[in-house]
Amino acid sequence: MTHIREQAIQGLKTGDVFTVTRTFTENDTVAFGEISRDMNPIHYDENFTAAKGFRGKICHGLLVGGMITEVGGQIGWLASGMNFRFRRPVYFGDTITCVFTIIEADEQNRAKAEAVLSNQLGEVVVESWLTGILPGTAERAILAQI
Repeated sequence: MTHIREQAIQGLKTGDVFTVTRTFTENDTVAFGEISRDMNPIHYDENFTAAKGFRGKICHGLLVGGMITEVGGQIGWLASGMNFRFRRPVYFGDTITCVFTIIEADEQNRAKAEAVLSNQLGEVVVESWLTGILPGTAERAILAQI
């Protein structure tokens, strides 16, 4: 069981912070493209990326933004809304750190969070604002058994 899941079982509150890190590969982008059917040449063609002014092929923004769902899945967050701001491209081989912070939670387990994703150089690549529902007592008990 992960530290993130253990914290969720204990109960979540405003100010809780979770961090995950991942290095993205070309294979990740190819697989995501097949699933999403997003075949934008910015992800697959060096000539196209050069014409756009990028230094190489880039990962899908939602693939990178999906790091948020790693945290959400571990804590049992039921998403009701997500907004993204894509600030910089993520290139194959970049290591991204996602810092997910619960910024508001009420008695009905409705919550707001923000996530900031940064590359290995400390540059913010994605910002996100989220709304959702945190697990209640019954759901936390089930998380403890999984």
